[in-house]
Amino acid sequence: MRAVVCTSFAPLDQLVIEERPSAPLAAGQVRVRVTAAGVNFVDALLVQGLYQIKPPLPFVPGGETVGIVTELGEGVTSHSLGDRVLITSGFGGFATEMVSAASRAVIVPSSLTDGQAATFMQSYMTAYFALVHRAKMQPGQWLLVLGAGGGVGLAAVDVGRALGLKVIAAASSAAKREMAQSRGAVAVIDSSIEDVKARAKEISGDGVDAVYDPIGGKLGEECLRSLREDGQFIVIGFASGDIPKLPANQVLLRNRRVTGVDWGAWVGRNPAENQALVLQVLAKIAAGELNPVEPVSYPFEQAAQALADQQQRNVVGKAVLIP
Repeated sequence: MRAVVCTSFAPLDQLVIEERPSAPLAAGQVRVRVTAAGVNFVDALLVQGLYQIKPPLPFVPGGETVGIVTELGEGVTSHSLGDRVLITSGFGGFATEMVSAASRAVIVPSSLTDGQAATFMQSYMTAYFALVHRAKMQPGQWLLVLGAGGGVGLAAVDVGRALGLKVIAAASSAAKREMAQSRGAVAVIDSSIEDVKARAKEISGDGVDAVYDPIGGKLGEECLRSLREDGQFIVIGFASGDIPKLPANQVLLRNRRVTGVDWGAWVGRNPAENQALVLQVLAKIAAGELNPVEPVSYPFEQAAQALADQQQRNVVGKAVLIP
């Protein structure tokens, strides 16, 4: 098997492709031939040592993988040879083959391509967890999504629309705003030249009910002020590289709230609840209520470039590696 390997926490171009022996297959596991591996912002942070979790070196990045089951471990009855499955593993996905516990291999709905299946889980589950479980958004409410043309923001637009929210999408390029509109945004804001806070208040009337912020930095600080009475500022991440310094007086005014979202950590503590949420999202995808974007494809050898493009927010939607 071939794998993209991080041998030291270093710039992205230091990643190497290695030939490795196939891992042994234990009882309760499945072997999968990888057909697509999702590329996420967090993967770029991990290989550079910029994430709060630092895996033991060397390691293979890639936490979302789709492939075909080629071998069953002893005792596996839940899967068959040839099944197309999605595995969320945290690591190990940037390879031509991987071994996983059968319990973590989810059958992929026929409505999804390999690329869609390999790139929806992290972004869509974050959005669904944030808007349904944490923020408890209600139909008819206004939602302002920052960074709406990237994978995380675009998923929030799609999930918000499916939940009956009125979504305003802020993005920095025409292509990203067009993509957000295609996923159900009722209005878009050019975050490169417009005052996002002022435009969001103008569009919504008296301010929005929630701000979905995966970007952070100055934009997040400013958009806190776009919230109406009892509005929520939903903290998703800091793609800009800067953690916003939210002014506490603006939280106090109009009884605003700040809601933190860490889906990944919550999954580890609540696996059964998460499984129920995953099944809800998959059912909505199968029913056509949610429509994950078809990702931009990169060949296996361009893993570093794919990660760089993701980190620099050059990708419209999502990115995927094809072995």
